[in-house]
Amino acid sequence: MSTNKKKTTASAAPAVTGKIYDFCSKKKLILIVAVCVVIALLAGIFIRGVKLAIEFKGGTMLTYSYSGDIDTNQLKSTAEEVVNVPVNIRTGESLDNSGHQVTLSFTSEEGLNADRQFELNEVLNENFPDNQLELFDSSDVSPASGREFLLKCLVAMIVAAILIILYIAIRFKKIGGWSAGVCSIFALCHDLAAALAASIIFGFEFNANIVAVILTILGYSINNTIVIYDRIRENRTLYPKASLNELINMGCSQSLKRSIRTSITTIGTMITVSIVVLVSGYTSLLSFSVPLIFGLVSGTYSSIFVAPVTWSWWKGRKPAQDDKKK
Repeated sequence: MSTNKKKTTASAAPAVTGKIYDFCSKKKLILIVAVCVVIALLAGIFIRGVKLAIEFKGGTMLTYSYSGDIDTNQLKSTAEEVVNVPVNIRTGESLDNSGHQVTLSFTSEEGLNADRQFELNEVLNENFPDNQLELFDSSDVSPASGREFLLKCLVAMIVAAILIILYIAIRFKKIGGWSAGVCSIFALCHDLAAALAASIIFGFEFNANIVAVILTILGYSINNTIVIYDRIRENRTLYPKASLNELINMGCSQSLKRSIRTSITTIGTMITVSIVVLVSGYTSLLSFSVPLIFGLVSGTYSSIFVAPVTWSWWKGRKPAQDDKKK
């Protein structure tokens, strides 16, 4: 008798520890937040427009070394009078001789020929004689190569999404892998929309930094989501009689502290980076750090709410559809 009791106790499901939050009841709130993110993105596109950098649109980049302090606003207006298009100015330090450098970039269909470049150099030296401006590097990006680069980025993201769905479908086959994979991609789209909305609203160009932000968010957000899916799969083994909503609520609640602590560390680091670059004047890095902050916040939220709760909604619709067919 004692042996049978021990076996029964050993096979019993362990008691749930910690507070369990009802995440699956927040479907309407999650939908409202998702709609707000999309509205912010669309409003930014229509009001501010998408500014493509020369990597995607084609144009010219001229890097000058200089001495002393230079008035970048005056430099911008002087250059624009020569090239007749808006010019972006970025200052920095040379890695070769620890001197100052300034980069002028502007879009153009045909690039900057030798005569126009010589004219620009002459005008800049006349207006800034004390800064000893000297051309350090010059490069042209054709519109065709820019479009090709953008297309390759889009193809890479699509391939990554397909591979993520396949991976989740195989790894979490016992708990409905395909639907879980698709919902994780929906959550990733939510995060990318948040990051892109932030970059457009803050007036950043769509450049290589934004591509780096997208790739970073893809890795960060899907890692959080997989951790939660893994916890749900473990709970399925421990609590075989529990419903999917109960498993999702348990998995999300158990992962909540871990997700928040990880996010505070990473988001705090990026906030520190943003403050440092603002103080030091290297504002070109803001197009990476600021959208990434919004993407990380969204990634933390979506991995806990959007992906699992959307998955709960998906799986909940299937029995209802089957009942209608009967």
